[in-house]
Amino acid sequence: MERCCFRGGDGVVKAAATEDGRVSAKVAVPRTGFGIDAPSLLHALSPQTLLLATDSAALHLYDLRVPGEGVAGQRPQLTYRPHDDYVSSLSPLPPSEASTSGFSRQWVSTGGTTLAVTDLRRGVLVKSEDQEEELLSSVFVEGLPAKRKNVNGRGGEKVMVGGGSGVLTLWEKGVWDDQDERIVLDKESVDVLAVVPGSRGEVVAGMGDGKIKVVRLGTNKVVGECRHDEVESVVGLGFEVGGRMISGGGCVVKVWHEAIEEEGEDIVGVGKRGKGSNSDEEDSEDERDSSSDEDKRTKRTKRSKRRKRGKGREQVQHVMGFKGMD
Repeated sequence: MERCCFRGGDGVVKAAATEDGRVSAKVAVPRTGFGIDAPSLLHALSPQTLLLATDSAALHLYDLRVPGEGVAGQRPQLTYRPHDDYVSSLSPLPPSEASTSGFSRQWVSTGGTTLAVTDLRRGVLVKSEDQEEELLSSVFVEGLPAKRKNVNGRGGEKVMVGGGSGVLTLWEKGVWDDQDERIVLDKESVDVLAVVPGSRGEVVAGMGDGKIKVVRLGTNKVVGECRHDEVESVVGLGFEVGGRMISGGGCVVKVWHEAIEEEGEDIVGVGKRGKGSNSDEEDSEDERDSSSDEDKRTKRTKRSKRRKRGKGREQVQHVMGFKGMD
């Protein structure tokens, strides 16, 4: 059975069947001395296992198969505290070659001014030094040029972290004590990150001012930019199976695609004859003129198409908005 899991501000996490929306399981997040410990992040490791982060910096692991007495009776199987502040991001590291489940066991998290790596069986493995700025987002990137091999004998694997001051930091996998590189994007915060599917080291960054920037690793430069909103920050970024980017922020969700103008799209009314023209000679001249005009316009369209393709993801400006999502 497929389930959809969602969290609420009341401190209760629910799992519902995707077929009919019927709630099949509920768990209550353990309360703190100040009341409800609001969930900040939620990941479904499997249909039965949930990984939940909270505002009190707790990281809970739930097994929905374990019975409990009522909602409050369902307790987390494991709890870790990798940070002193709320957990702002969670990114899975790829499972090892020896893994039999295929699920990620190690997770990179950010909270406050630190980065941590937690093994869901062994606990918090490592915590970085104080980075002296708030860390807000993270994503794992592989397939990059390898400067050196990590502890697993592989290279080209890094974690990208977005900060509150608009700086991206790169962390070599297995070298977690401090950052490896820095990329300055903007003065606005980097609130969310996502890897562009099918690319070699391209990442999109959702900014606090509503912009979306495309960053190419290796050259470490911004290669494209578009805007989700004029005021609201970008809080969600992802890609659907067809490769289209989906962004969320404020009360709007937008679906994006690359703006590639199709050939002949701007050719309108070509080859039409005027009324009352019955002469074969006039027809022939009209056809020649129309053919010539059509050839010229088609060439212009092809040149325009090539130019737009050459500009890459800067042309991603066509959107579909869905309002009323508040």
